[in-house]
Amino acid sequence: MGPATHYLDIDHPFLLYRGEKLPSLRLAYETWGELNQAKSNAILIMTGLSPGAHAASSRRDPAPGWWEEMIGPGRPIDTDKYFVLCVNSLGSCKGSTGPASINPETGRPWRLSFPELAIEDIARATRLVVENLAIDMLHAVIGPSMGGLTTMAWLKLFPKTTRHVALISTSCSATPFAIAIRSLQREAIVTDRNFRGGAYTEDDWPEVGMRLARKLGMITYRSSTEWRQRFGRKRQDYFPQTLFGMRFEVESYLETHARKFVGQFDPCCYLYLSRAMDMFDACDTDESLKSLFSRSFDGHALVIGVDSDILFPLDQQQDLASALESAGCEVSYHALSSVQGHDAFLVDFERFGPPIREWLG
Repeated sequence: MGPATHYLDIDHPFLLYRGEKLPSLRLAYETWGELNQAKSNAILIMTGLSPGAHAASSRRDPAPGWWEEMIGPGRPIDTDKYFVLCVNSLGSCKGSTGPASINPETGRPWRLSFPELAIEDIARATRLVVENLAIDMLHAVIGPSMGGLTTMAWLKLFPKTTRHVALISTSCSATPFAIAIRSLQREAIVTDRNFRGGAYTEDDWPEVGMRLARKLGMITYRSSTEWRQRFGRKRQDYFPQTLFGMRFEVESYLETHARKFVGQFDPCCYLYLSRAMDMFDACDTDESLKSLFSRSFDGHALVIGVDSDILFPLDQQQDLASALESAGCEVSYHALSSVQGHDAFLVDFERFGPPIREWLG
């Protein structure tokens, strides 16, 4: 039995969406289930900003994946029926080429010399893995969060290459609020004294900047209603109190998540993927969402949003569903009520599982 993670190495230049190029490429991916003889049962899962290709456990890697409850035998994305593929995004640090990778021309990490990355580049790199598996038509493409942006880029660049599409807690472009938050996250990282213009080391990691960026992220991933229910005004005693903080349990919750994140994700990869999200606009080559969907998709779409999501608010999913309907597509739209905010798709499986199962069925 081989390792769970597979690699596709491209040893020729890869032209990027904004005109620059990478001399070569490595893409990490994992698969579950069996590809049928007709190669008609493949489901492609696009990831959010920080997850890798390990979306679910397998015999080769029994560690729980980031979407463990959703993928597997008898689960909503049923690996007894489907061949499921998840590719680590180009630009990430979880096995695929990105700013943390070694630049073959210098022998040192790319860091800030990495060319500008677009969401379209992630979709185009992912396409190389699908082509390498000789899959012409996908049964479904599923994109939550940033993965939804990548799915929109897929439809834009590779029209009518999937029979089903799921756009989950996502949009066609970022709101000013989301841009503002990510801008602050990037500022926290680049102004950390250890960042040094990207010349940080393992011993002098820009830890403060990454911690603050993660805390800002966590504030937008969950909802104030959930925190009121979970924490109230309870005091904490896990961490020493600081000069003006660390009195309340909600503060220790943020600190715990921030500390877990530091060292798990490369700062430059975070900066590049974050900026790519801000810059993306699915309609930059089409007049409207309706015209994009009219030329790129004619199957069954699933659109899911959550009423407490402030990062990708529900009206963005309503716009996607309306545009799909007006383009003549079959659409299943679900506005879910969950207190778990943007992160609901990662944790609230009781609500997210049934519509995904029904749509695929």
